[in-house]
Amino acid sequence: MIIEEMMKTEVQTLTEEDTIEEALRILNAHHIRHIPIVDKDDQVIGIVSDRDVRDASPSVFEQDPQLNQLRNRLGSIMTSPVITVHPLDFVEEVATIFYEHEIACVPVTSNEKLVGIITEKDLLYTLIQLTGTNVQSSQIEVKVPNRPGMLPGVVDIVGNRKLNISSILIYPYKPDNHYKVIVFRVQTMNPNPIIDELRAADYEVLWPKAPGLSL
Repeated sequence: MIIEEMMKTEVQTLTEEDTIEEALRILNAHHIRHIPIVDKDDQVIGIVSDRDVRDASPSVFEQDPQLNQLRNRLGSIMTSPVITVHPLDFVEEVATIFYEHEIACVPVTSNEKLVGIITEKDLLYTLIQLTGTNVQSSQIEVKVPNRPGMLPGVVDIVGNRKLNISSILIYPYKPDNHYKVIVFRVQTMNPNPIIDELRAADYEVLWPKAPGLSL
């Protein structure tokens, strides 16, 4: 999945000359946490978060709050330069950017102009879609040798039962890198017949556990 398919295109923006008070108003009115700061050409020059605004605002515990702090320019508190992504970037690549840079939002730009925005909430929702947990299904995990041709054998067993596969993920088997784990979700509430066939074909099913086995 590419970013263009999941990004929000209706983005609230401000300029570096706008005030902290205006940012606070927009954050509260639209229930958002980040505001890209753009120049006259709609190019992203900074970003302001709700935390930035909160830290720069007078404390509610102050006996004599300095309300003029709210009139300060956003240019004085914005984060710059800003990490941006492109609409044709893959969601997996953007998730890596979020993780490595410990950020919760990135503007999406094309030809150096702002076209959208992606937040960590958008990524989580996309993960739900990619893993198929948003539809009724059963998860099955199969341990297989780490060599070519293992996936088709597992998928054929599911296909023979005329069942839809919601998602397939493959990840390393941590105790031994000679193996991998195939995780797939099948649109059935009774996966036992598939599990029985997998075991009959000498596949090791890690989940669901066989009756009587400890977790």
